[in-house]
This record gives sequence, C-alpha cells and structure tokens, in this order.
Amino acid sequence: MTPTRWEAALPSHVVIREVGPRDGFQAEDVAIPTEHKVKAIEDLAKAGISHIQAVSFVHPKRVPQMQDAEAVLWALQKQPGVTYSGLALNLAGVKRAVATQVDALEISVSASDAHSRKNTGMGRDLAVEQAADMADMAREAGLEVIAGVQCAFGCVFEGAIPEKQVLGMVEAYLALSPQALCIADTTGMAGPLQVQELMTQVLTLSGDLPVFLHLHDTRGLGLVNMTAAIMSGIHHFDTSCGGMGGCPFIPGAAGNVPTEEALYLMERLGIATGVDLSQVSACSRSLEQFLRRVLPGRIHRLN
Repeated sequence: MTPTRWEAALPSHVVIREVGPRDGFQAEDVAIPTEHKVKAIEDLAKAGISHIQAVSFVHPKRVPQMQDAEAVLWALQKQPGVTYSGLALNLAGVKRAVATQVDALEISVSASDAHSRKNTGMGRDLAVEQAADMADMAREAGLEVIAGVQCAFGCVFEGAIPEKQVLGMVEAYLALSPQALCIADTTGMAGPLQVQELMTQVLTLSGDLPVFLHLHDTRGLGLVNMTAAIMSGIHHFDTSCGGMGGCPFIPGAAGNVPTEEALYLMERLGIATGVDLSQVSACSRSLEQFLRRVLPGRIHRLN
C-alpha cells in the first residue's frame, strides 16, 4: 500500500531528552532529597532514555531545588550510552559544571530581553555575547555544547518575538560549533503553524546538526506543536516525566509535554523511541507519591 504524503513525512525514530530532573524538579515547592533525584534519574536511564538533563548550575538562592547539582552528578551510577547534561545561564554556572562528571552542557539565552533580565540579570545582547566564552570554557573541559534559545515563540513580558531575532541567535550559535541546538517555547505560547514556520527555517540554517524542540504545555498545544514539528523535520524533543516543569520567573508557567504522552504519540504514529513507556510511567507515579500531588500528565496513570 502506498503511504500517504503525511505518512511519508514521518521519521522512523525520534530522540527523547528527559528534562524532568531539571525543568521539573526546579518548579517543585517540596524539597527533593539528593538521593531521590539520583534514583529518579537512574530509573529514567534504565527505561531507555538516552539523554537526560539532570541538573542546572544556577544560583541556589534563585532556584533552591538545584543547589545540590554537583552532589547529584557525583552520586549517579551512569549508564553506558546515556548522555547526562546540565543547563548553565552564565560563566559562573559553566565553572561549576566543568568540575563535575556532566557530559554535556546547554548554554541557554532568552530571545526576550525582558525575560533574560528576570532569568539571568543580563540583557539579551550581553547574554549572547557571553555565550561565546561559555561555549569555549565548556569545550575546553571536554563537554559537548548544546546552544539553547529560550522564549523563541513568544514572551509574556514582551509578546511576540520576531523570527529574525531568533534566527539571528541561531546563526550566532552556529559560529560557536555546538554539538546541538535547542529551541524552547518557554512560555507555551507557540501554535502549530508558527512551529512549522520557525523550525523549518532553523533546520535550513542548521543542516545536519541535531535540533531539540523544548515545548511547554501551558496552553494545551504541546502535542499538537510536537506533531507540527515532526512534519517540519524535527526529530529531537525535550519532555518531562509526568508533565512536571515551568520557569520560576514566568507567571503562569506550566510543565513540559509529559514524556509518557510523547511516547504514546510516537507509538501511535509508528515512530520508534527506544524508551519503555511503562517504566517511565512507574517513575512518574513514584514521584507523585513522594510529592503528594497529582502530576499534570495522564498516560502515566494508565500504564
């Protein structure tokens, strides 16, 4: 049977990067012990996830849940074939990262000047300039560099973000020779047509370089936007177990697309991930028990 045009556009495999231990945990009010974080990360790796964003190297007073980043990384029993990454927003964060056993570092700058100032205390232009020094420092330490653009699809403080502004940041990042890019809908303001348009242009610039799409489900379009991205040629996605997450510096911020729902979508589309849905679901249920709250996702309660 001849595949439809829609089916012909689907990839055979996508990469899921689990960001719950970073983006998810940072948004929780209940203090999560180091050993509990370590177990969650190890369980997610055993489920078949090949890339886990385990921590962020940020100021402990600004994001208290990440104050034990170094302890988490040193306590991990790392699985072969799994990349454990961290997030840094400034040079101080990179200095902390290179002293650990982290494998990759995401250097992330907001496309919104207002958000950048709230998130890092720096304007967007200064943050972009500093990204070059951050990338150099990480690379000299032998780390893979992932260059990230936050608020690429809109900002609650500034509104629409011009595409040319995002694409200009991508071009600046490509000059740094990163191992991957990450384009983030930090505020969950993206729509599917906007995702298709922007990601098509990003892929034109990036060529064969992996491009992760980091989607938040604030307005309920996470999976719709993910599907639009797949049709645009994006094969790498950030997700969070149970749908945890949210930027502490964005009013009304919600979690990422739940990992389990992304896995279920891929399964229904016939796209391989190499990840065991039932094992990830078990991890989310365990986190629900510890946090004593229901996580936003749905599929983990059915598997």
